[in-house]
Amino acid sequence: MKNNTLSLQDVIMVSILSVVLGVVYLGAVYFSTTLVGFFTPMGIGFMGYEIVFGIWLMAATLAAYIIQKPGVAIVTEVLAAVIEVLLGNFFGPMVIVSGIVQGLGAEVVFAGYGYRKWDHKTVYLAAIGTCITSFIWSFIRSGYGSLSLPIILLFFVVRIISTLIFAGYIPIKLVDKLSEMKLLKSYSVGK
Repeated sequence: MKNNTLSLQDVIMVSILSVVLGVVYLGAVYFSTTLVGFFTPMGIGFMGYEIVFGIWLMAATLAAYIIQKPGVAIVTEVLAAVIEVLLGNFFGPMVIVSGIVQGLGAEVVFAGYGYRKWDHKTVYLAAIGTCITSFIWSFIRSGYGSLSLPIILLFFVVRIISTLIFAGYIPIKLVDKLSEMKLLKSYSVGK
């Protein structure tokens, strides 16, 4: 039976990923805000966020794919959000709530497989889980419910594509490449 307790090595990996991705997340906020300025005259300002939204979902899938233990997705996503807030995200502490919602989306998928299946398909499904929970949160928090149905669908499709790229494809390729290089040999994914 696999030990699901986080080791010191796991905690260090979660910490490193949280800090690195917290910085990446903050950069994505400023970049996407520029895109919002571009899309606002067209009446779809939030599209600027949707294009890069998958970036904010990376911590959950990346950390969970490496460490492969319960709770890692949500903890890493929340810690990355905390780092992002501490570094100056202008959306403030509400970003931490977003981190909880996003991490929960991935955690539900991994839990659905009993934390036993860690293949590419499961990582992609976890990415989609983060996308769905984050979109529901945007619907509530950002007022997406007041938008027209075609705009809501457009935003959702763009967010799914962004998520599949940034929280699915990129973490999978990164982890697989690091595993090939034997840099993750102390984790199940690297064996």
